Amino acid sequence: MAWEELLRQNNIVFLGEAGCGKSELAVHLALELARQGREVHFFDLDQTKPLMRSRDAEGLLEKAGVTVHFQQQYADAPTQVGGLIPLLLDEKKAVILDVGGNDTGAKLIGGYAHLLKAADVWFVVNPGDFDGTLSAILRASRLKMPRFLLNPNLGGGTTLEEYLFGIKLGLELLSPYVAVEAAAVPAPLYEQAKAETALPLIPITSHISVPEAGLE
Repeated sequence: MAWEELLRQNNIVFLGEAGCGKSELAVHLALELARQGREVHFFDLDQTKPLMRSRDAEGLLEKAGVTVHFQQQYADAPTQVGGLIPLLLDEKKAVILDVGGNDTGAKLIGGYAHLLKAADVWFVVNPGDFDGTLSAILRASRLKMPRFLLNPNLGGGTTLEEYLFGIKLGLELLSPYVAVEAAAVPAPLYEQAKAETALPLIPITSHISVPEAGLE
């Protein structure tokens, strides 16, 4: 199953449009790897200023033993995070890359494409927000064709019916072109949802809070 495979990987990349939930998945995986005793380095490479960023969970990740790397932005200028190359080459460490939510953000990872040939690359799709920028993001990242994971999540109030509709919509959108390997599911819906779909499901607990209106 996809999640068990991920827990054995060294270099893992999460791509996707802004709002798809890739940061939640990346944080969830980092915590799981840390619980297994792995040395985990988490790179927040998201430069697109979405509402939620994985760096907002820095305290939680650091408490779990995860080293968090990110670079503050100034004047909306894309900035690169240092120290990535030696960690990608170190087979004893697990490196998770949470990449920007559009093709501009994905360009930051393009320079490392030659070091990520063996990485596990995932493209996360929230069917309700999918606007078809997949090809642009992949071109900008210069990475191999990723594996695809659905995340039909409308937030804390997502119902089972809404979730299952999202699964159906996501499969209709993607299945003619690529294989969908798994789906994330809000943990409270996991037991009900797993009986309703053949897709492997990954139960996710939210670790990144949405800031209050008017706050950065």
